Amino acid sequence: MSTVMRYNIADYLNTGTDTTPAYSLMGVGFNTIDENPAPQKDSTTYVSEKSQTTSILSYQTSFAFDSDLISDEVAVKKLYDIGRNQLTGADAEVDYVRVELFEAGTTTGTFKARKFKVAVEVTSISGEGGAKVKVAGNLNGVGDFVDGTFNTTTNTFTATGDTDSDE
Repeated sequence: MSTVMRYNIADYLNTGTDTTPAYSLMGVGFNTIDENPAPQKDSTTYVSEKSQTTSILSYQTSFAFDSDLISDEVAVKKLYDIGRNQLTGADAEVDYVRVELFEAGTTTGTFKARKFKVAVEVTSISGEGGAKVKVAGNLNGVGDFVDGTFNTTTNTFTATGDTDSDE
């Protein structure tokens, strides 16, 4: 039995464009990136039962993040710019890939991954006198994630069943 440590999960943010993705590692500068699946449910108590029956209807996934503003860390800077410029709608949406480094893919250098379209919600840009500036917020899921693999050498995502990568 192997315990999965936080460093066994890698997070990448598309800091390029939809047509020319450039995935940047969300590593240095990030203190936390927490996945919150937030299942949406419906519960019913039938007349012949004492206990409720619960069904999961959907998910409202979000990834809470807390980072130090390091100006030459591309992923942190991308999130900061979205908050600083108060971007909205499609301008505040990016692709985000969560890679399970503990689950190897079928090709060398690839690992199981999920790609999410996320709406970036920067909730604070803060810092006390003499302290680091912090950028915090949520990456809120937009629609369903795409299952696939991520190549950590070429920084490319390939959807399950796809023969082309996200290059």
